Amino acid sequence: MTGQLDVELLEKSVGQILSRHESLRSVFVTQGAGPVQIIRPTSDVSIPIADLSHLCTAERESQAAQLATEEAAVAFDLEQGPLYRISLLRLGTEDHLLLVTVHHIVFDGWSIGVFLNELVSAYADLAEGHPPVLPALPVQYSDFAVWQREYLQGETLNKQLAYWKESLAGAPSSVELPTDRPRPPRQTFRGSKQVIVISRDVLDGLKKLDQCEGVTFYMTMVAALSTLLSRYSGQEDIVIGSPIAGRVESELENLIGYFANTLVLRAKLENNPTFLEVLQQVRTTALGAYAHQDLPFEKLVEELRPERDLSRNPLFQIMFALQTTGTSGVRTAAGFTP
Repeated sequence: MTGQLDVELLEKSVGQILSRHESLRSVFVTQGAGPVQIIRPTSDVSIPIADLSHLCTAERESQAAQLATEEAAVAFDLEQGPLYRISLLRLGTEDHLLLVTVHHIVFDGWSIGVFLNELVSAYADLAEGHPPVLPALPVQYSDFAVWQREYLQGETLNKQLAYWKESLAGAPSSVELPTDRPRPPRQTFRGSKQVIVISRDVLDGLKKLDQCEGVTFYMTMVAALSTLLSRYSGQEDIVIGSPIAGRVESELENLIGYFANTLVLRAKLENNPTFLEVLQQVRTTALGAYAHQDLPFEKLVEELRPERDLSRNPLFQIMFALQTTGTSGVRTAAGFTP
């Protein structure tokens, strides 16, 4: 955050968010047959501050990165809570870094934008001398949880399960990509990152293709990835995973919580189909998956009972995510710019 920062107003702004969203005040304790959500009352917020402003630029950046890494590595206690931690690094008079660490059980990627937008809005209102004006929340996460549990029963649950069982019947357990060393018996989760930038010309061409074929950019990318994986693996049946926001009702859009789900997408490329044929197949598969997205991925794994292997994730090992939500729309608050 760049600019003059009033820490007291920042604390009050975070307090406003905590009072609005029950998820951030929740803990989960075991009672009887399983875990139960307990919502704690709102309390005052105190943000600890680490002052790094006396360090030179290189040391300041290095120390800030180290503190952020250490903070992210600290475990949460689901029964004791809180399931969030907020701290502030002072890098200079008008230069601060806010560390927000939240357990995934109460927070998803969509929630990042909700949190930041409300933080900036509440701070701006307080800085102007009046109470924060934030849109009313018609429901809370617990309402959604109760609805989901009641909805996914009986015939509705059976229809969801039947769709996924039919879609994934006989699907391969993995995509066997050629590797330069054997797969370890247990996953290590060590990896790397490769950044590839698609040129504007290629992107424009893809958008024209989308319009001509009546598909979305997401569908085109899934088709391209499935085709590429088929070429590398030599397999004609490709299964990948893809996250979905899970906020199908407008009442859920401004809620902080874990709504995300994972869809399993299958592409069959036997008989050497053209890319346009693959694209239309992916379109049909994606639309069917969207229509049956209410079934939690964990429930699907439980029902399908795939052969478990400590070296692989069940059902799929390759995930495709198209990130279209972000913080670019966060407006500037009075006094600082995030």
